Amino acid sequence: MNPSLLTREALGHFAAESRAAFEAELKTLVEIPSVSADPAHQGDVRRVAEAARTLFERHGGRAEILETSGNPLIHGWFGEDPSLPTIMVYNHMDVQPANEPEWTAEPFTFVVDGDTYRGRGSTDDKGPAVTAFFGALAARRAGVPLNIHFLWETEEEIGSPSFEGGITRHQARLKTDAIVVSDTVWITRGKPSTPAGLRGLKGFRMTLETADHDLHSGVVGGAARNPLAELIKVVATLMDGENGKVKVPGFYDEVVKPSKQELEEWAHAGFSVETFKKDHMITGMRTEDPMKVMKRVWGRPTMEVHGMVGGYTGPGIKSAVPPRAEVKMSCRLVPDMDEHQTIGRIRAFVNEHFPDVQFHEEHGLAPFKGHVTGPYAEAIKDAYMFAFDAPCSFTREGGSIGAVKTMEDILGCEVFFLGLSLPSHGYHAPNENYDWEQAGGGIAAFAHYFQTVSAIRR
Repeated sequence: MNPSLLTREALGHFAAESRAAFEAELKTLVEIPSVSADPAHQGDVRRVAEAARTLFERHGGRAEILETSGNPLIHGWFGEDPSLPTIMVYNHMDVQPANEPEWTAEPFTFVVDGDTYRGRGSTDDKGPAVTAFFGALAARRAGVPLNIHFLWETEEEIGSPSFEGGITRHQARLKTDAIVVSDTVWITRGKPSTPAGLRGLKGFRMTLETADHDLHSGVVGGAARNPLAELIKVVATLMDGENGKVKVPGFYDEVVKPSKQELEEWAHAGFSVETFKKDHMITGMRTEDPMKVMKRVWGRPTMEVHGMVGGYTGPGIKSAVPPRAEVKMSCRLVPDMDEHQTIGRIRAFVNEHFPDVQFHEEHGLAPFKGHVTGPYAEAIKDAYMFAFDAPCSFTREGGSIGAVKTMEDILGCEVFFLGLSLPSHGYHAPNENYDWEQAGGGIAAFAHYFQTVSAIRR
């Protein structure tokens, strides 16, 4: 190993020299509209897997596409020496739809604006994936004695329904000592953070039909049932829209509250409500207290309304009573909540109080309790400090990554996080972006991380 190639200065030169190649590779991936939720883009999902495989081969690695019952996985690697430790890096190549009217450029056209990269998937999660990849190239150039493997999936944005079966099927070739995920968001720029846990997710829909066509509100109004109004009542019975409190009996029974140590870590993490509002472009909050915001986003379960369907939505008013309506909802779950038990309580509550309402269960993801001690956790902390001159905080992630707990359960190793995205990058939002400051620093962080964990022996 040549440590002189792994100094801050040397890695800075490597990143600068690699920038054009980095941007070219990211452009190729971003301009493939790999929207896993849309069947019309099924061919693009396959195409991004092929492009990813070619990426590894182009830079001297090896790669294969692993088939599942759904979308494929991409397994790429540098090194397969059984005498050396192995690290697996997880990212995903599928993206959210990009149908928001606020996009200022074509969402699947890669735009370079100074140090900013725009396009759907640029930060979630193709930019961090390519960053980790170039960090591996730097480590390989320096001769770091480590097998560096990558596992990229193509259905994370739809809950990873085929992931468990896929990694079970290919378990032997995915053996690794630890896994590092780069698909998480810092508190704000300059304040690295890594999750000590993820919230889970459970979606559901409720539908109600009371007629077979639009009804004239003057002829039947007052006598005919209104499914939109009734579903609004159902929602109000399930939760308090003002403070978010869920009214379903037993909903909070399994919730494990953050420990005193966790709360102390959060208090010193550099969280700011004003920055939070600015980063996410929020104009109204349920609370302005920083600790209450952190508890609600990281440590408490939620119930959210995502949309209502029914009735007339064109210009003006159509004075009709709609025949049917639907409300789309989900819950974010925290340790030690169980998705099946939670949705069972909600279903039973709806069936008891609103027997006409049809309840439809959607996909779910279990919450994840992370790891904050041990050599791999210390390696994460060292990598952030080395690359960004700032200590990282162990917080929690309000979002969900379905693959994380599945990888721990199936592959039998611990999962850690070395995320690089920022709130201002616009996860799932129009004008999603990534930037060279995070990418260049991330390349150094991953190279240093690989160097550190190469010394951890089984």
